[in-house]
Parts: sequence; C-alpha cells; structure tokens
Amino acid sequence: MKSFCITILIAMFFLISIKETYAQTTQTQLIQVELMKQFIGTWECELGKRTIYRSDNKQFGTGMACIIQVISNGEIVDSVEQLFGYDASTDKFVLAELIKSSSIVEISSAWFTSEHKGEIVTTHPDSEKRKFNFEFITPDLLKETATLDNNIVVEMEFNRVK
Repeated sequence: MKSFCITILIAMFFLISIKETYAQTTQTQLIQVELMKQFIGTWECELGKRTIYRSDNKQFGTGMACIIQVISNGEIVDSVEQLFGYDASTDKFVLAELIKSSSIVEISSAWFTSEHKGEIVTTHPDSEKRKFNFEFITPDLLKETATLDNNIVVEMEFNRVK
C-alpha cells in the first residue's frame, strides 16, 4: 500500500511538471502597434563627415508619421516623408514613403519579429528586393542593416536625441 501511494505521488508530480513545462513554452503574441512606439522620438545617424540623417517620428493614430532630413554641412540636402499605417488583416504596417529628390513612391511592409527586432521590406514591383532589418539594442540605440537582393548594402546606428 505504501509503495502504491508513492507511485501515485510520483505520477501526479510528473503530470504537474509536464503542465508547467508546456506553460513556459507558450509564446506571447506580439502587439505590433505597441512595439512600433519604440520608434517615437528623434533619431540621428552619422552618414559621413558632417552629414547626418535625422528622423523625427510621431505617433499618428495606430501608426506613425516620420519626417526625415539628410543634413550636410548644416544644410538640408534631401528630405523624406513616411507614413506607417497598421493593417490588422496582415498584422503588419504598410509604409508609404515620398522622397523629395525622387519621383518614385516607395511602398513597404514593416513588422516586428520579436520585442526588439523587425523587418521592413519594399514591395514596389519595379525595384529590386530591398530589406531592412532593425534591432533596438537599447531604448536609445537602434541598429539597421539594409540589404539589396540579400546582399548587405549598409549598416547604420541611430541614436535617440530626444
């Protein structure tokens, strides 16, 4: 009788352990709209000697509006406006980008793949496949790697300035 009780106790302990193991492996759903808020603020990246890329990102509904300037020797040499809109059916952001020095309108998709990492993929049918992988190293440091047809083109680091 004593060994039967011990066997039952071991079996119950084993079943409880399995339940706890399954509970620990359940992955949480990424809430794209909340994660995108990590971009809010002003970010700068040094492109070269006395040339910076500045992005001022503001929340706009469930998306984001960005005004970007490339500044060289204190003068704005190009500017970009971006609008991110959340598409609930795909759980991704649709990004429209207008570049002052270009007549092309870029359309991309953006999403987080984890709490601090994500991708932006250009979906313009006439252009090469461009992809940007981003990662928030800290809340104030963002790394971005741009690829063209799966070849790394440039790696940039952005610092939050406000």
